Amino acid sequence: MAKIRALLVDDEPLAIRGLTLRLEKFDDLEIIGTCSNGREAVKAIKEQKPDLVFLDIQMPGFDGFSVVRSLVGQTEIPLIVFVTAFDQYAFEAFEAHALDYLLKPVEEERLEEAIVRVREALSQRIAIEQNARLVDLIESMDEPPKEALTAILEKPVEHKEERYDPHLRIKDRGHITIVDVADVDYVDAAGDYMCIHVGEKTHILRETMKTMEKRLDPRVFQRVHRSTIVNLDKVKEVRPHSNGECFLTLMCGVELKVSRSYKDVVGRFL
Repeated sequence: MAKIRALLVDDEPLAIRGLTLRLEKFDDLEIIGTCSNGREAVKAIKEQKPDLVFLDIQMPGFDGFSVVRSLVGQTEIPLIVFVTAFDQYAFEAFEAHALDYLLKPVEEERLEEAIVRVREALSQRIAIEQNARLVDLIESMDEPPKEALTAILEKPVEHKEERYDPHLRIKDRGHITIVDVADVDYVDAAGDYMCIHVGEKTHILRETMKTMEKRLDPRVFQRVHRSTIVNLDKVKEVRPHSNGECFLTLMCGVELKVSRSYKDVVGRFL
């Protein structure tokens, strides 16, 4: 039996990673790629022709609705499952048009229901009809003319000036150690000082947690406790606890507790 070829589209790396982990349990589904913005998604859909697209709506610039609009006129449009942080009531009008929608953080049971609907849609060969209704709905909204959409798609990506620190300069007794932020495993607070953990080494930096958060890219570094910031790229394992807390195991072997106040961060992993 041929596998369902799926494309994941979301501008949040953590959301992509979390959905990828959850989809691994479905043996008949294959993730053929991921996209971090709408224009990448349109290109990937046209070139790779996936059967299914998990599509975030709230993306800067070229959102999920714009992605669907740009597919108007194509003979093969994949099944669309919205994955979004929108309130459920905002989707009552779309439920009959999109194949399904999932609210973040994605619940295991809802994801299973969505996959069942995908299987049924493909087996009954109703994908074309289903997506025709979705396109009709979105086309009825206020939208820029087709020429404007084309211009947006063809417009070069503007690289904004990086506002997050790529390096941390640690001063110690007259010496300055430059630490590459990408190498940092996690940061924890000790009063007015930050402990910067890099492998087996720990550097001490006089800084507040609030200031440190502003210096680090939130797409990579997330606060998981009132006194801990973790590098998401260093997470090896997520282990939920019955009391609502979670534990992260990093590649370096360190285990960190995620408090219930920051459960939404881990919810995207699961």
